[in-house]
Amino acid sequence: MLGFFKRDKNKIAKDGEDHTVDSMDLLGEKAETTGKEVKTKLHFPPNVEIGQEERYYYQFLNNELPLLKENQISLSGIEVHSAEDGTVSVKAFLRNSLPKGVRIAEPITLLLLGPDEDVLARQEFNLTGLGELPAESSTPWVYVFNAKNVRVKEIPQTDWKLAFELKKAKGPHTLDLEESWEKSLADTDKEKLEQLVKTIKPPKPGEVNFMGIQSRLDDAGALHVTLLIRNGSEKNVKLEQLPLNVEDASGEVVAKGAFKMEALEIKANTSKPWTFIFPKELVLKEDADLSKWKAYVPQG
Repeated sequence: MLGFFKRDKNKIAKDGEDHTVDSMDLLGEKAETTGKEVKTKLHFPPNVEIGQEERYYYQFLNNELPLLKENQISLSGIEVHSAEDGTVSVKAFLRNSLPKGVRIAEPITLLLLGPDEDVLARQEFNLTGLGELPAESSTPWVYVFNAKNVRVKEIPQTDWKLAFELKKAKGPHTLDLEESWEKSLADTDKEKLEQLVKTIKPPKPGEVNFMGIQSRLDDAGALHVTLLIRNGSEKNVKLEQLPLNVEDASGEVVAKGAFKMEALEIKANTSKPWTFIFPKELVLKEDADLSKWKAYVPQG
Protein backbone atom coordinates (compact mmCIF):
# COMPACT_ATOMS: atom_id res chain seq x y z
CA MET A 1 0.00 0.00 0.00
CA LEU A 2 2.73 2.46 0.95
CA GLY A 3 4.58 1.92 -2.31
CA PHE A 4 1.48 2.78 -4.31
CA PHE A 5 3.39 5.51 -6.10
CA LYS A 6 7.09 5.98 -6.49
CA ARG A 7 8.95 8.79 -4.80
CA ASP A 8 11.87 10.80 -6.07
CA LYS A 9 14.81 9.09 -4.35
CA ASN A 10 16.88 12.27 -4.62
CA LYS A 11 14.33 14.15 -2.54
CA ILE A 12 13.97 13.48 1.19
CA ALA A 13 11.32 15.89 2.40
CA LYS A 14 7.59 16.00 2.75
CA ASP A 15 5.53 18.33 0.55
CA GLY A 16 2.28 18.68 2.49
CA GLU A 17 1.29 20.75 5.49
CA ASP A 18 -0.13 19.47 8.79
CA HIS A 19 -3.71 19.46 10.07
CA THR A 20 -4.16 18.79 13.77
CA VAL A 21 -7.38 18.46 15.80
CA ASP A 22 -8.29 17.64 19.37
CA SER A 23 -9.12 13.95 19.85
CA MET A 24 -12.42 14.94 21.47
CA ASP A 25 -13.52 16.77 18.31
CA LEU A 26 -12.68 13.84 16.03
CA LEU A 27 -13.18 10.70 18.09
CA GLY A 28 -15.02 11.82 21.19
CA GLU A 29 -11.96 10.69 23.16
CA LYS A 30 -11.78 12.86 26.27
CA ALA A 31 -8.58 12.69 28.30
CA GLU A 32 -6.77 14.67 30.96
CA THR A 33 -4.10 17.07 29.75
CA THR A 34 -0.85 17.81 31.60
CA GLY A 35 0.47 20.23 28.99
CA LYS A 36 3.39 18.09 27.89
CA GLU A 37 4.43 17.78 24.24
CA VAL A 38 4.62 14.43 22.48
CA LYS A 39 7.16 13.06 19.99
CA THR A 40 5.33 10.37 18.02
CA LYS A 41 7.07 7.08 17.23
CA LEU A 42 6.95 5.57 13.74
CA HIS A 43 4.44 2.73 13.36
CA PHE A 44 3.49 0.66 10.31
CA PRO A 45 0.00 -0.79 9.85
CA PRO A 46 -0.48 -4.57 10.04
CA ASN A 47 0.07 -6.65 6.89
CA VAL A 48 2.18 -3.94 5.22
CA GLU A 49 5.37 -5.15 3.57
CA ILE A 50 8.03 -2.48 3.44
CA GLY A 51 11.73 -2.62 2.60
CA GLN A 52 14.58 -1.38 4.75
CA GLU A 53 15.25 1.64 2.53
CA GLU A 54 11.61 2.74 2.81
CA ARG A 55 11.75 2.30 6.57
CA TYR A 56 14.73 4.65 6.74
CA TYR A 57 12.86 7.13 4.56
CA TYR A 58 9.76 7.21 6.76
CA GLN A 59 11.88 7.26 9.92
CA PHE A 60 13.75 10.31 8.63
CA LEU A 61 10.51 12.13 7.79
CA ASN A 62 8.98 11.19 11.12
CA ASN A 63 11.99 12.55 12.98
CA GLU A 64 11.43 15.92 11.28
CA LEU A 65 7.76 16.19 12.31
CA PRO A 66 6.84 18.85 14.89
CA LEU A 67 5.88 17.82 18.41
CA LEU A 68 2.19 17.43 19.16
CA LYS A 69 0.32 18.45 22.24
CA GLU A 70 -1.30 15.69 24.26
CA ASN A 71 -4.59 14.20 23.06
CA GLN A 72 -4.36 15.28 19.43
CA ILE A 73 -4.89 13.51 16.11
CA SER A 74 -2.93 14.91 13.18
CA LEU A 75 -2.49 14.40 9.43
CA SER A 76 0.92 15.31 8.06
CA GLY A 77 1.15 15.32 4.26
CA ILE A 78 4.08 13.58 2.57
CA GLU A 79 3.41 13.31 -1.18
CA VAL A 80 0.55 13.74 -3.64
CA HIS A 81 0.19 12.06 -7.02
CA SER A 82 -2.39 12.42 -9.81
CA ALA A 83 -3.01 9.41 -12.04
CA GLU A 84 -4.17 9.34 -15.67
CA ASP A 85 -7.53 7.89 -14.62
CA GLY A 86 -8.24 11.01 -12.55
CA THR A 87 -7.62 9.48 -9.13
CA VAL A 88 -5.45 11.37 -6.67
CA SER A 89 -3.30 9.51 -4.13
CA VAL A 90 -2.12 11.27 -1.00
CA LYS A 91 0.55 9.83 1.26
CA ALA A 92 0.45 11.15 4.82
CA PHE A 93 1.28 10.34 8.43
CA LEU A 94 -1.72 9.77 10.68
CA ARG A 95 -0.51 10.72 14.17
CA ASN A 96 -1.96 9.93 17.58
CA SER A 97 -0.62 11.78 20.63
CA LEU A 98 -3.00 10.18 23.12
CA PRO A 99 -1.41 8.08 25.88
CA LYS A 100 -3.42 5.09 24.63
CA GLY A 101 -4.15 3.31 21.38
CA VAL A 102 -7.23 4.34 19.36
CA ARG A 103 -9.19 2.90 16.46
CA ILE A 104 -11.06 4.90 13.86
CA ALA A 105 -14.06 2.59 13.60
CA GLU A 106 -16.48 4.93 11.80
CA PRO A 107 -15.99 6.19 8.22
CA ILE A 108 -14.35 9.59 8.23
CA THR A 109 -14.42 12.37 5.62
CA LEU A 110 -11.09 13.82 4.49
CA LEU A 111 -10.43 16.98 2.49
CA LEU A 112 -7.51 17.72 0.20
CA LEU A 113 -6.98 21.47 0.56
CA GLY A 114 -5.00 23.78 -1.70
CA PRO A 115 -2.70 26.70 -0.81
CA ASP A 116 -5.69 28.99 -0.16
CA GLU A 117 -7.61 26.36 1.84
CA ASP A 118 -9.82 25.69 -1.20
CA VAL A 119 -11.21 22.13 -1.38
CA LEU A 120 -9.45 20.18 -4.15
CA ALA A 121 -11.00 16.80 -3.27
CA ARG A 122 -13.39 15.42 -0.66
CA GLN A 123 -14.12 11.78 0.14
CA GLU A 124 -15.25 9.47 2.93
CA PHE A 125 -12.70 6.83 3.96
CA ASN A 126 -13.00 3.60 5.93
CA LEU A 127 -9.81 3.36 7.99
CA THR A 128 -10.48 0.11 9.82
CA GLY A 129 -7.65 -1.46 7.78
CA LEU A 130 -5.21 0.64 9.76
CA GLY A 131 -6.02 -1.33 12.88
CA GLU A 132 -5.19 0.29 16.19
CA LEU A 133 -3.13 3.46 16.17
CA PRO A 134 -0.78 2.88 19.11
CA ALA A 135 -0.28 5.45 21.84
CA GLU A 136 1.94 8.36 20.73
CA SER A 137 2.41 6.95 17.23
CA SER A 138 2.83 8.12 13.65
CA THR A 139 1.44 5.85 10.91
CA PRO A 140 2.13 6.42 7.17
CA TRP A 141 -0.75 5.58 4.84
CA VAL A 142 -1.98 6.26 1.29
CA TYR A 143 -5.42 7.85 0.80
CA VAL A 144 -6.82 7.43 -2.72
CA PHE A 145 -9.46 9.92 -3.85
CA ASN A 146 -11.70 8.61 -6.64
CA ALA A 147 -11.82 10.75 -9.78
CA LYS A 148 -15.48 11.70 -9.16
CA ASN A 149 -14.47 13.24 -5.83
CA VAL A 150 -11.68 15.41 -7.25
CA ARG A 151 -12.84 18.95 -8.00
CA VAL A 152 -9.90 20.39 -9.94
CA LYS A 153 -7.88 19.38 -12.99
CA GLU A 154 -4.45 20.07 -11.50
CA ILE A 155 -3.28 19.28 -7.98
CA PRO A 156 -0.47 21.50 -6.63
CA GLN A 157 2.62 19.62 -5.50
CA THR A 158 3.37 21.97 -2.60
CA ASP A 159 1.42 23.97 0.02
CA TRP A 160 -1.40 21.42 0.10
CA LYS A 161 -2.93 19.81 3.15
CA LEU A 162 -4.85 16.63 3.96
CA ALA A 163 -7.45 17.59 6.56
CA PHE A 164 -10.25 16.12 8.62
CA GLU A 165 -13.77 17.36 7.95
CA LEU A 166 -15.17 17.72 11.44
CA LYS A 167 -18.89 17.29 11.90
CA LYS A 168 -20.59 20.48 12.92
CA ALA A 169 -22.68 20.37 16.03
CA LYS A 170 -26.22 19.69 14.92
CA GLY A 171 -28.51 22.60 15.66
CA PRO A 172 -32.27 22.51 16.18
CA HIS A 173 -34.54 21.28 13.39
CA THR A 174 -35.86 24.41 11.62
CA LEU A 175 -38.40 25.55 9.06
CA ASP A 176 -37.23 26.19 5.49
CA LEU A 177 -39.62 28.05 3.21
CA GLU A 178 -39.39 28.12 -0.57
CA GLU A 179 -39.08 31.67 -1.87
CA SER A 180 -42.62 31.62 -3.30
CA TRP A 181 -43.98 30.61 0.10
CA GLU A 182 -41.87 33.22 1.86
CA LYS A 183 -43.47 35.92 -0.27
CA SER A 184 -47.07 34.69 -0.21
CA LEU A 185 -47.55 33.46 3.37
CA ALA A 186 -48.85 35.83 6.01
CA ASP A 187 -46.56 36.42 8.99
CA THR A 188 -49.04 34.73 11.31
CA ASP A 189 -49.02 31.59 9.14
CA LYS A 190 -45.21 31.58 9.09
CA GLU A 191 -45.16 31.82 12.88
CA LYS A 192 -47.60 28.91 13.17
CA LEU A 193 -45.41 26.75 10.92
CA GLU A 194 -42.27 27.69 12.82
CA GLN A 195 -43.96 26.84 16.12
CA LEU A 196 -45.14 23.51 14.70
CA VAL A 197 -41.63 22.55 13.60
CA LYS A 198 -40.24 23.52 17.01
CA THR A 199 -42.78 21.56 19.03
CA ILE A 200 -43.06 18.26 17.13
CA LYS A 201 -40.42 15.58 17.50
CA PRO A 202 -37.77 15.99 14.76
CA PRO A 203 -37.16 13.15 12.28
CA LYS A 204 -34.55 10.55 13.14
CA PRO A 205 -30.98 11.15 11.89
CA GLY A 206 -30.82 10.34 8.17
CA GLU A 207 -34.61 10.01 7.87
CA VAL A 208 -36.82 11.85 5.37
CA ASN A 209 -40.57 11.69 6.07
CA PHE A 210 -43.84 13.48 5.42
CA MET A 211 -46.32 15.02 7.83
CA GLY A 212 -49.79 16.09 6.75
CA ILE A 213 -50.74 19.68 7.53
CA GLN A 214 -53.89 20.43 5.55
CA SER A 215 -56.17 18.83 2.97
CA ARG A 216 -59.26 20.00 1.09
CA LEU A 217 -61.37 19.29 -1.97
CA ASP A 218 -61.97 22.31 -4.19
CA ASP A 219 -65.08 23.10 -6.24
CA ALA A 220 -63.63 21.34 -9.29
CA GLY A 221 -63.15 18.10 -7.34
CA ALA A 222 -59.37 18.36 -7.06
CA LEU A 223 -57.72 17.35 -3.82
CA HIS A 224 -55.19 19.78 -2.32
CA VAL A 225 -52.79 18.23 0.19
CA THR A 226 -50.19 20.26 2.06
CA LEU A 227 -47.35 18.27 3.58
CA LEU A 228 -44.37 19.09 5.72
CA ILE A 229 -41.38 17.38 4.06
CA ARG A 230 -38.98 16.66 6.93
CA ASN A 231 -35.27 16.05 6.30
CA GLY A 232 -33.39 14.62 9.28
CA SER A 233 -30.15 13.99 7.38
CA GLU A 234 -26.98 16.09 7.36
CA LYS A 235 -27.22 16.56 3.60
CA ASN A 236 -29.61 18.53 1.42
CA VAL A 237 -32.18 16.36 -0.34
CA LYS A 238 -33.56 17.06 -3.83
CA LEU A 239 -36.92 15.65 -4.92
CA GLU A 240 -37.54 15.45 -8.65
CA GLN A 241 -40.40 12.94 -8.75
CA LEU A 242 -42.63 11.82 -5.91
CA PRO A 243 -45.41 9.19 -6.01
CA LEU A 244 -48.06 9.83 -3.35
CA ASN A 245 -51.11 8.03 -1.98
CA VAL A 246 -53.67 9.66 0.29
CA GLU A 247 -55.87 7.74 2.73
CA ASP A 248 -58.91 9.17 4.49
CA ALA A 249 -60.34 8.46 7.95
CA SER A 250 -61.68 5.07 6.82
CA GLY A 251 -58.18 3.95 5.75
CA GLU A 252 -59.18 3.84 2.07
CA VAL A 253 -56.89 5.23 -0.63
CA VAL A 254 -58.78 8.27 -1.89
CA ALA A 255 -56.16 9.66 -4.29
CA LYS A 256 -53.08 8.45 -6.16
CA GLY A 257 -50.59 10.45 -8.16
CA ALA A 258 -46.98 10.95 -9.20
CA PHE A 259 -45.64 14.49 -9.03
CA LYS A 260 -42.75 15.91 -11.04
CA MET A 261 -40.88 18.78 -9.41
CA GLU A 262 -38.01 20.91 -10.61
CA ALA A 263 -35.53 19.53 -8.09
CA LEU A 264 -37.35 20.68 -4.97
CA GLU A 265 -34.59 20.97 -2.36
CA ILE A 266 -35.05 20.35 1.36
CA LYS A 267 -32.02 21.57 3.25
CA ALA A 268 -30.27 19.44 5.84
CA ASN A 269 -32.03 19.28 9.22
CA THR A 270 -35.05 21.31 8.06
CA SER A 271 -38.72 20.86 7.20
CA LYS A 272 -40.33 22.41 4.12
CA PRO A 273 -44.08 22.72 3.47
CA TRP A 274 -45.34 21.92 -0.01
CA THR A 275 -48.80 21.55 -1.57
CA PHE A 276 -49.62 18.70 -3.93
CA ILE A 277 -52.76 18.97 -6.06
CA PHE A 278 -54.48 15.78 -7.26
CA PRO A 279 -56.73 16.67 -10.22
CA LYS A 280 -60.25 15.24 -10.16
CA GLU A 281 -59.31 12.28 -12.39
CA LEU A 282 -56.79 11.11 -9.76
CA VAL A 283 -59.30 11.37 -6.89
CA LEU A 284 -60.75 7.90 -6.32
CA LYS A 285 -63.37 8.81 -3.71
CA GLU A 286 -65.45 11.95 -4.00
CA ASP A 287 -66.99 11.74 -0.53
CA ALA A 288 -63.68 11.20 1.26
CA ASP A 289 -63.73 11.74 5.03
CA LEU A 290 -60.80 14.13 5.54
CA SER A 291 -61.40 14.60 9.26
CA LYS A 292 -58.41 12.29 9.57
CA TRP A 293 -56.04 11.49 6.71
CA LYS A 294 -52.47 10.63 5.80
CA ALA A 295 -50.25 10.87 2.74
CA TYR A 296 -47.37 8.49 2.04
CA VAL A 297 -45.05 7.17 -0.64
CA PRO A 298 -46.36 3.78 -1.81
CA GLN A 299 -43.97 0.85 -1.52
CA GLY A 300 -42.98 -1.16 -4.60
